[in-house]
Amino acid sequence: MSFTEGYVNVTGGKVSYKKYENENGRTPVILLHGGPGSSHFSMQGLKELAMERPVIFYDQLGCGKSDRPTDKSLWTLDRFVEELDQIIKALKLKEVHILGHSWGTTLGAAYYLSFKPKNVKSIIFSSPCLSAPLWAEDQEKNRKLLPKEVQETLKKCEENGTTDSQEYKDATREFNKRFVCRLDPLPDILLKGAHYRNREVYNIMWGPSEFHVTGNLKSFDCTGRLKEITIPTLYTCGRHDEATPDSTQYFSKLTPNGKFHVFENSSHMPYLEEQEEYITVVKDFLRENDHVK
Repeated sequence: MSFTEGYVNVTGGKVSYKKYENENGRTPVILLHGGPGSSHFSMQGLKELAMERPVIFYDQLGCGKSDRPTDKSLWTLDRFVEELDQIIKALKLKEVHILGHSWGTTLGAAYYLSFKPKNVKSIIFSSPCLSAPLWAEDQEKNRKLLPKEVQETLKKCEENGTTDSQEYKDATREFNKRFVCRLDPLPDILLKGAHYRNREVYNIMWGPSEFHVTGNLKSFDCTGRLKEITIPTLYTCGRHDEATPDSTQYFSKLTPNGKFHVFENSSHMPYLEEQEEYITVVKDFLRENDHVK
């Protein structure tokens, strides 16, 4: 297995990518990390997929090792869709699987529905966010499972506009322990990857927290178009995921060739919480849908 890295020019700047090569003829997979404004750092354990196929990671513009322009008009879904198209073309990916996680599923769905690209052989929607309004509804339910005092702190800070306060951050941490990553202590890879994030991009596009959606994605909803995704599609989530099993299964049923899998001991990061099973499930699905030369 060989490894290359570099930069691709996209609208707004340069993005950093890593490609793990494999010459066995299997279709490459490109990973779309969560966020927005996060990086691929926490997902790098998935390079194990490169034992069977080329694997491409990249940091979306504004985060990780990619450029961090200050032009706030760049932080839109349409520009990120254009960016993904530019990367796939620059890397000359004649055939590709897409694996998106969280916000990466929003991006992956929007990309596919924009271009209906013939070279995309399958899509994995990992802990999907394909309807921001439905996501917001689900988080209202999840918040009610938190201790009363945590719920009250979150509500008070959101009403007062003090979502940048320490008490809001502390209360948010309680939500994250239950619905984002249940590993305790948190894995080093999450702690070390924190400085690769760009909070401004996250705030502009999403909001102050996972469960308080105020950004420009708040009306995104592609559920009415999931029937147009006719290629093999795998939907996965954790049993305790903020991307709830009910919503994830609902999306899968709207997709003609949709499959559904729940990781029983995970929340939003099964690629860390149950890494071995996650890699096995992904490998099996990709193998089923390969075009081997």
